[in-house]
Amino acid sequence: MSPRQKTEVTDVVSDWETFLKRQYNRKERVELSKEFPHKRSFYIDYRNLEAFGRRGLALADELIERPEKVMNDVKDALVRLGIIEEKDRRIVHVRFTNLTRKTKIRDIRANQINTFVAVEGILRKTTEVRPRIVSAVFKCLECGQFTPPYSQTYGRFQDPFRVCANCQKKTPLELVPEKSEFVDAQKLRIQESPEGLRGGEQPQTIDVDVTDDLTGGSAPGDRVVITGILRSFQRINAGTKSTLFDIYLECNAIEVAEKEFEEVNITEEDEEAIHELSKDPKIYSKIARSIAPTIYGNTDVKEAVALQLFGGIPKEMPDGSRLRGDIHVLLVGDPGIAKSQLLRYIVQLSPRGIYTSGKSSTSAGLTATAVKDEFGDGRWTLEAGALVLADMGMAAVDELDKMDKEDRSALHEAMEQQTVSIAKAGITATLRSRCALLGAANPKMGRFDEYSPIGEQINMPPSLLSRFDLIFIMTDKPDSARDMAIAEHILKSHAVGELIEKKRRMPVEGVDDAYIQQQLKPVTPDIEPLLFRKYIAYAKRTCFPTIVPEARDALRDYYLQLRNLADNNKPVPVTARQLEALVRLGEASARIRLSPTVDMEDAQRVIKIVDTCLRQVAYDAESGTFDIDKWTTGISKKQRDIIRTVKEVIRDIGGDDGSANVEQVVEEMIRQGFAKEKVDATIKMLKNEGEIVELRAGIIKLFVREY
Repeated sequence: MSPRQKTEVTDVVSDWETFLKRQYNRKERVELSKEFPHKRSFYIDYRNLEAFGRRGLALADELIERPEKVMNDVKDALVRLGIIEEKDRRIVHVRFTNLTRKTKIRDIRANQINTFVAVEGILRKTTEVRPRIVSAVFKCLECGQFTPPYSQTYGRFQDPFRVCANCQKKTPLELVPEKSEFVDAQKLRIQESPEGLRGGEQPQTIDVDVTDDLTGGSAPGDRVVITGILRSFQRINAGTKSTLFDIYLECNAIEVAEKEFEEVNITEEDEEAIHELSKDPKIYSKIARSIAPTIYGNTDVKEAVALQLFGGIPKEMPDGSRLRGDIHVLLVGDPGIAKSQLLRYIVQLSPRGIYTSGKSSTSAGLTATAVKDEFGDGRWTLEAGALVLADMGMAAVDELDKMDKEDRSALHEAMEQQTVSIAKAGITATLRSRCALLGAANPKMGRFDEYSPIGEQINMPPSLLSRFDLIFIMTDKPDSARDMAIAEHILKSHAVGELIEKKRRMPVEGVDDAYIQQQLKPVTPDIEPLLFRKYIAYAKRTCFPTIVPEARDALRDYYLQLRNLADNNKPVPVTARQLEALVRLGEASARIRLSPTVDMEDAQRVIKIVDTCLRQVAYDAESGTFDIDKWTTGISKKQRDIIRTVKEVIRDIGGDDGSANVEQVVEEMIRQGFAKEKVDATIKMLKNEGEIVELRAGIIKLFVREY
């Protein structure tokens, strides 16, 4: 090495010494000197390095180009400052966080190999933490001599030459684990965040090699920024070396993005536009018109979905329990009413959105699973599904009724507790799925029958239906005025679309950009989608409203008013779940205005929405009141009363063996005031469900289970 090079290296180490003495590094210096070897990592904030004048910028540039040299220079500086000893430098890690420039996984190129990069994405898979050999010592089986340590790299194990350096004999050399050096190792796979992708793009992935004290600190579904050195290794196909190389990231630091919607960049100009919008008295109608403007009407559904996008406030209670803030909405309706189109539009608006179809989704694809593949070298690894990847965002599941029964049951925990628990192949883990679920389903018979209870018409268990805060029935009834408006809207949209496509290929006389803009007005959202996404992100990041006493009283009075409809002979109208839904919706309504309080107008708005939903799904025409059991169990109280009375009559008039004549049962039920059609239908239903056994024609008996 020339004297000039020596001087340069010394100067660089001196620069690092000066930088490390700065106040903002004091905490890290003290912790490393006091807690070593329990704490082995020394963290440096890249932004502080850039702020360290011209020398800092030179050091920052050198880090990007020659990361290994820079880390050795920092260790030299730590030794000189007396923070660590020379013998310990091998096990101390220098880690850099908050790199100002992040590289997209799809933009990584060959010229970045062996440079320092930062990539961000969602953690898709993780392996177990296992020891990996980094320095191997072997023993000669002939003379017993130990070999010098052989350094091992990522990937394949390096065997030494089969000739002993001491006795010069060609003999097997045996690994000596006691004298070899191991380090904790884990493999991660991160995937590009869905919000950064254009339509139809497949998210790309990169594998990350994590070692020592960074292992085991993150779980699938976490949004992470990983800094490290980009490495490459040669592919080997059937023992033949390929000219193609694979890349992986040698992890230097992991930052888990805890902050909501951190990836949405909001400038000062955006902030001004957002505050100006929030003061608009027509903000609610503007937002409703900005959701899927190509879909005509459905204003009440769009208003509810707008509230779902903004969401309520999740609350961590002192006893460790958690109250969810996310609002779950289900749209049930006839085919061709644009449910799927609405779902796809909402996913694009949400700063974090995942769309999937229930027909093609399994419970593993929706929640999470343990898989055994080559990524974990044949071991079991955890893989996150759609609801975990949509954490802190929106999950849209189309054709929810087409899912298998076993797969639907996986949604219960994810919707209410907002976690996904895995217990498989020795892996026990709980992943977070703090997302709002927007589901769409079709009625069983293809079209909705307004005279039958919702529980009978949707191929979904009542236990799942009860977890939705709002259920909307979207019917397609002929209405001449509305049909005319829809027809005009659709034809206008197509006509403008045709003009745009034609103008793109050839000039059209009298058609310029201004004319197209004018024609596009009916299908142009009032708030531009990009600004809308930023508005939602800003509201969720900064607005945490509290409920005022008047609004609290209004919600309480509405809840009690519905509860008071019930007595011993009347159905239970609402449960505490509906009251929680009212609070969440009220918080979301206040967030739309960026208001610090949930006011009376918010309470009135959400009472109107919930009342509309209850009238659609829980109104019992026979009793003339709300019956929440129609929603949550699929059987109304009136129906349950008939079932109970039928069973009692069979017991009362049954003989010694418990058998009874059907005609006598029907006559007794009619005498008690029940309609003959209802009684016949109930007896038929109980036969189908195995509650009643027909011994012979006209003779029935209650089925008694023997244990």
